[in-house]
Amino acid sequence: MPSFTYTAPITSAFPSIVGGVLIGTTEKTTPSARLDALYLQEQQQVKQRIGDTPLSELASVSAWRSAFRTFNVEPTKYRAASEALLRRLTKKGTIPPVNVLVDIGNLVSIRYGLPVALFDVRNLAGDSLSVQFASGQEAFWPLGAEVCENPEPGEVIFADSARNVYARRWCWRQSRDSAASENTTQVIVTIEAHHEGAETMIATAINDLEQLLTEYAAFRGDTGIVSAKQPGFSC
Repeated sequence: MPSFTYTAPITSAFPSIVGGVLIGTTEKTTPSARLDALYLQEQQQVKQRIGDTPLSELASVSAWRSAFRTFNVEPTKYRAASEALLRRLTKKGTIPPVNVLVDIGNLVSIRYGLPVALFDVRNLAGDSLSVQFASGQEAFWPLGAEVCENPEPGEVIFADSARNVYARRWCWRQSRDSAASENTTQVIVTIEAHHEGAETMIATAINDLEQLLTEYAAFRGDTGIVSAKQPGFSC
């Protein structure tokens, strides 16, 4: 069964990291009016809760910005996925639906202000996905692109044992082949945080993800918490 791991250099550089992980299977999904309504309601509630507060003042966002700077990425040029979603929501008013799996991830992401990644792992090499520093030789296929690119040396990436990159700049953007779709049936799902006291938030958020994925995508699998002290999780 697949596993998820923070490598030793990552936990050394980011000792406050904590993540929730789900590993398992889902069924092919179709649009759900009930989920659409729940997602829209969550967006309205999040907008009201944030109000006029600058996103940079949210503890979760601020901590991710600091993490990006640690591996030499300017966080206002390359925004963490959660901040990008909140920015779109507060400036545009809504986040359009994509598909059931992505919408569930985005719903929980804006609820907690934390990045959620839903990886389609049907082609995972070596049955292990890890967060690691890039050598610069790994292969990343951007969404919608036909040309492969390489991450910057020292950039934080999600990659498998064949050096296929599933996400660049930690939680900035997923790869073409790892993006969850209606046909996704094998997943690794993560939600991660760096801010003080995040353990409780992560535990609650991973429970929300499990409930939503079970109800709308027939998720079956295991959940766990990873951190610098416990860097790996497998089914």
